[in-house]
Amino acid sequence: MPEPQVDPRPVAVIGAGPSGLASLKNLSDLNIPCVAYESHSGVGGIWDIRNPRSSVYQNTHTITSREVTGYADLPMDRGLPAYPRHDQVHGYLQQYAERFNLLPLIRFGSDVTQVERLTDGWRVTTADGHSAEHRALIIANGHNWHPHMPAFSGKFDGEILHSRDYTSAAALAGKRVLVVGAGNSGCDIAVEAAGVTDHVAISMRRGYYFFPKFIFGNPADQVSESSQNLRLPAPVARAAYRTMLKLSIGTPDQFGLPKPDHEPLESPPIVNSLLPYYCAHGRVKVRKAPVRFDGKFVEFSDGTSEEFDTIIMATGFRIHIPFVGEEHLDWNKGRPDFYLLAFSPRYDDLFIAGMTDGTGGHFPTVELQSRVIASYLAARERDPEAARRFDERKRRRDVDITGGIKFLDSPRNLTQFELLTYLRVLRDHLSLLGGRDTTYAQRPSLLEQAAALFSGGRK
Repeated sequence: MPEPQVDPRPVAVIGAGPSGLASLKNLSDLNIPCVAYESHSGVGGIWDIRNPRSSVYQNTHTITSREVTGYADLPMDRGLPAYPRHDQVHGYLQQYAERFNLLPLIRFGSDVTQVERLTDGWRVTTADGHSAEHRALIIANGHNWHPHMPAFSGKFDGEILHSRDYTSAAALAGKRVLVVGAGNSGCDIAVEAAGVTDHVAISMRRGYYFFPKFIFGNPADQVSESSQNLRLPAPVARAAYRTMLKLSIGTPDQFGLPKPDHEPLESPPIVNSLLPYYCAHGRVKVRKAPVRFDGKFVEFSDGTSEEFDTIIMATGFRIHIPFVGEEHLDWNKGRPDFYLLAFSPRYDDLFIAGMTDGTGGHFPTVELQSRVIASYLAARERDPEAARRFDERKRRRDVDITGGIKFLDSPRNLTQFELLTYLRVLRDHLSLLGGRDTTYAQRPSLLEQAAALFSGGRK
């Protein structure tokens, strides 16, 4: 048999945030030449508050716990808080890049302005005039940095800013503040604002389930993951979640919050027990969706109106990939319609890493996802038969990553999946490629974590 031809061109990774770093590490593990293009001067993506595209503010903490947040290849230091602050996460990402010698693989200050399709591969051009050919392209520029700003009729004479441009509550002291949007950032900002001013309202289009950060004194997400691993029937699981929430935090309507119009897990949970507390004390008022501005007055969908000085749009982000032509990305309902949220249906050398929003930690999820991408690229040169089997599954597109959950038809759910289902599917595809899930081999099972949690220990 002739030796397979090895393409000497490196794989291009666009972005050196959590997804780009995981991609570089997994490519390097398989001896695949690679280079990352990063517009900022350092690693970390949105977790580096100095990055112009960062969406974190001074008091941002993770909504997943330390054990769930970290990469399996490098668990977070147990000396960190249970829910680390943004600068601690950034320091951890810097440590990860140094530990696995990823920094020499990154071109910093290289803002990608154009990606062109070649007959075989891609040409990447940056703002400083650098241009190079690559055998494959992994887009890892993140999806929580390009603000979604809804339009309203009328004109507001006060200050309007998106949550991405919010830094701290100090500038809100004494002002009348309206937060539009009740995602995790919106609820955090409303609570912070209530600490510096007496006039705070939050606008909510629908009700949501509020999850505490701790249950029985332990991080709630670890208890949640452990319960999901039991694979309870959907009706039983939903009933268990409702009971757990009612016992730990109560029901939203008890605090003057709207009743959810969906089941638990059908939309991302709000990990915040302080907003219900502040609403119950009258520190944060709940308002309907805004429909019109008139000077400093905001008219809401129920016909009421109220005067404000500052409006903070916590209205989320759009998936934004400006350097690749839309004709290459198979856009559908606001996101590229990629297989497993990662593999282009059109090209065998185009991928997206980290376009994911599950119920668990993002870092270990993209760690496994990028391991599958790297294994596929390796198989294309070293095991064409395995790559062919993978391609057949990709063409069939018969994989369900929802775990039977009917996610709400909402922009917040564009990249949702059921965590354990998605991880199982990724492992199946990794096995198909002859790869081994070494990144997760050292991690205790969720049932082991649960046993440790309920016995008062830690693993």
